[in-house]
Amino acid sequence: MVIGLAKYATISVPVDVKRVLEEAKGRREWGDFLLDLYSEGKRLRSKRAFEELARALTEKDLDAIAESSREFRERFALRSATND
Repeated sequence: MVIGLAKYATISVPVDVKRVLEEAKGRREWGDFLLDLYSEGKRLRSKRAFEELARALTEKDLDAIAESSREFRERFALRSATND
């Protein structure tokens, strides 16, 4: 069996941080674990930003955004149809 060697890099972190991360990582590979951690953080930041925006907008604002989006899609669909 031949195992290809990927390029690896070392990331220096304090020992106590590594201990916490190793416990959370379990048996997973470091690359998979860190990518999952990054993806989850990114997803949660996006969700929080969306929720903050939704709280800041009024019902009138949301209706105006929906109408603008509908008009844009209609114009885009017409432009696409004429280009075919």
